[in-house]
Formats: sequence, C-alpha cells, structure tokens
Amino acid sequence: MLDTLQRVAFDYFIRSANPENGLVADRDRDGSPASIAAVGMALSVYTIGVERGFITRSEARQRTLTTLRFLSGLPQGTQADASGYRGLFYHFLDMQTGRRVWQCELSTIDTALLMAGVLTASVYFGGSDNEETEIRGLGDALYKRVDWRWAEHGGETLTLGWKPRRGFLKYRWKGYDESLILHILGLGSPTYPISAQSYHAYTRSFDWRTVENETYLHGSSLFMHQLSHAWVDFRGIKDAFMAECGIDYFENSRRATYAQRAYAMRNPLAFDGYGENAWGISASDGPGPARRTIEGVRRYFYGYQARGVPDGPDDGTLSSWAVAASLPFAPEIVIPALRNLRAAGLHRGGPEGFLITYNSTFTSKRNEVAWIASEAIGINQGPVAMMIENHRSDLIWSLMRRCPPVINGLRAAGFKGGWLDETAV
Repeated sequence: MLDTLQRVAFDYFIRSANPENGLVADRDRDGSPASIAAVGMALSVYTIGVERGFITRSEARQRTLTTLRFLSGLPQGTQADASGYRGLFYHFLDMQTGRRVWQCELSTIDTALLMAGVLTASVYFGGSDNEETEIRGLGDALYKRVDWRWAEHGGETLTLGWKPRRGFLKYRWKGYDESLILHILGLGSPTYPISAQSYHAYTRSFDWRTVENETYLHGSSLFMHQLSHAWVDFRGIKDAFMAECGIDYFENSRRATYAQRAYAMRNPLAFDGYGENAWGISASDGPGPARRTIEGVRRYFYGYQARGVPDGPDDGTLSSWAVAASLPFAPEIVIPALRNLRAAGLHRGGPEGFLITYNSTFTSKRNEVAWIASEAIGINQGPVAMMIENHRSDLIWSLMRRCPPVINGLRAAGFKGGWLDETAV
C-alpha cells in the first residue's frame, strides 16, 4: 500500500512539471500556475524517485538542473511582473515564463519551502562530475541571495510577504505553524540571516494547550505539524521552548495526530463518516461555499480552507493525504486509517489514487459519500511522498542532517541534543 501511495504522489511531480523549465503546477487543473513551494517539493521528491527506482539518477539530475538554471535566470526586481525580489520568489508563477501571476505576494514561507528543496538537491547530488557540481553551485547561489533579514521589516518577527505596490503585508508569523522551517533557514543563512531575537519572539507567541486529552503545542490544521518535519528531523533535539515543555517537536506532532483522531471519534458536530479510522482535518478544498439543511441541521460548507481542530472551521471535510503525511509520527493509527479508506472505495483516478479529500455529510442520504475533491494539489502530494520515505528510510532527514544551513539554523535557534550534538560542520 505504501509503495503505491508513494508512487502516486511522486507521479504528480512528473506529470505536472513543465519539462522545459522545471516549474510544477499548483494543482492538476488546466491553466494552473506554478507553485514555488511545489517546485521545492519536486526537487526533494526527485531524490526519492532515484532511491525507489521510479526514475534514474540521470533523469533526476537533468530535471533538477533544468529547474535550478531556470530559477537562477528569472528576473528579480521591483517591477510588478518580476519573478521575485531580494532573492525571494512570488507565491505563484506563470508555468511558461516564470513571471508573477494573480498579483500574488512575495512569499516568505513558500520561498522557504522552495529553498528547502534546493538544499535537498544540493546535498543529494554530491558527485564530482560537472552536472552535479553545477547543481551545488546553483543551489548555493539561490539560497545565499535570499534576504531573509529584509523580511523582518523592522519588527520582532518575520512578515508573511510583500507586494510591489503595497509593500509588506500587515501580518507576521505568530503562533506555532508551518513556518518553523522558514525560521531555521533564515537563521542559517551565511549572507542575510534573521536575528535570534526574531526566532525567540516567534516562540513566545506559541499556544500550549490540551486538546482531546493531548497536551501539546497547538496548531489547528494537521499540515502545520507536517511541513517542516518533511525536511527536518526533530527527533531528540529541542530548543529552549521545547526543553521547558519536556518534549521535542516530533513528539508534539505525534500528540497532534492523536488529538485529530480523538476529535473525529468524539465528532462533536455530528458529521457523517468521522471515526477511529476516518480523520484528518487540514487545509484543503471543500464542497462549498454552500449552505444546506441536512437531516434538520443547517450546515455551511467551505471551499478551500485551512480547517482545524478543535476550534474549526470544520465542515465534515477530511483529507486522507494529511493522514498519510502523519505516518512517521504515529504509524499505528495511520496505517489502519489508510486501509480503511482504501476499503471504502473512495477513489479518484483509479483504485490506486485513494488519497483524496472527501466529505460524507454533503448529501441528503446518510452514509453516502457525496463529494470527492476533483483536483490534486502539489503541496499536499509532496509531504505524502516525503513522509512515507522518512518513515521507511530516513532519506530526506538524513540529507538535511548533512546540510550546513539547516544545522547552523537549528543551532542559532538554540536547538541541542541528539544527532545535532553529534554533527560537525
């Protein structure tokens, strides 16, 4: 089952990539722009493809080179149709030209996810031949030109982004979320590092809660507990915040995963289809926006939304890919949930493609699955392939344990213990 799920997730990045430039579509919809975060995941997933025999090393090397060469040549500047500015990239780019689309923001988190993939490729392709040497050179240059410090914008914490006419967005990273990887890469930069004070201000905003009898650092959506972990091995290493709490971020994600299952078992809003082996509330598409009265209850259903536990929003939509991406944290509850989903016959694109988002309540007939998401999303597929591989072989984690920016960033954030204390840079 894991072989199949990993291959299906990997194949997204093959079929959705532009072979001419390496950009990867945000979702498998005609006309979709590229997502720079999905590009970062593709660069990481290609290494898995080599190790699993999905593609050859030569094929992965060429895909990686094509991508890095294209990114390196894209225009950076204040013009509205540039691809980025100060080394950061816009959230969405045109699949052909690589130029900004949709008047989107220059994104700090999506740039970080892109750079995580760039660094993964730089470590993996460590050969002495010209092409692998070029990969490392391009990756080093792309990472070093990112001006993370500029994104602090005179405040204690990092901003979410910037637009050429509006300037910096008013929101900053606050509360535990997926930006842990952003802070680590920002701290580890040899050229434009953020301050340690910025990281400590970020951790001071964390919310330590007890949810469904699990006490942990709270992040409502399941993806918040997965994205940084797709690259960084947090087992046995702790910063000052976690040292005081007595656990590490890996254990924190394990507790968050159990809280998700417990919430689904309690099912406080009485949605159809929730249970011990049917859970996974995260950022995803949904059947809305729509209002329906179902069995006497007035329900509101959302479209794309960062759904969460326990405060919502929760409209009965479950994401099986989010369950799969929790595999390293709690395989003993993830595997039964995946088997249950496969047995239920909730398929998109054939029986092998059952990692979908679905809603069993969006119907007037009880226990009938009425809605299944029609599109796959790149940033959901990447963590599936990566976390399955981390569970099976530690591949991505082992690469990043040899990555100087990650090591230096963790140390600058105050992480100690475990593999980090045994690593020399």
